[in-house]
Amino acid sequence: MRCVIARFPFDLTKSGVLESMKGVKPEPITGESVIIGRRHYPVKQVGQVVTGQDPRDFSAGEVVRAMAKLGFTCGAVPKAAPARVEDPYQHASALLGAAVTV
Repeated sequence: MRCVIARFPFDLTKSGVLESMKGVKPEPITGESVIIGRRHYPVKQVGQVVTGQDPRDFSAGEVVRAMAKLGFTCGAVPKAAPARVEDPYQHASALLGAAVTV
């Protein structure tokens, strides 16, 4: 599939991307990600490996569109559930083993 990333045309295939990313250790994900094989990669890392360009030269959206067209699953970082905040009475009650409603 022909796609344009950072104003340069690339002919990408799913098998070519899989081969390029083989043996590449995923960096920590802070934004958009793509699943290649069984690993989650940051899209900027995938774009850098596949195109050989500096990640500052292209946007994450360009890589997400290309990877989605090739059939890879793309998405945002899953957000952690907010921590439950207990008031002091609930905490003390839990420590004593009794349920207290406030």
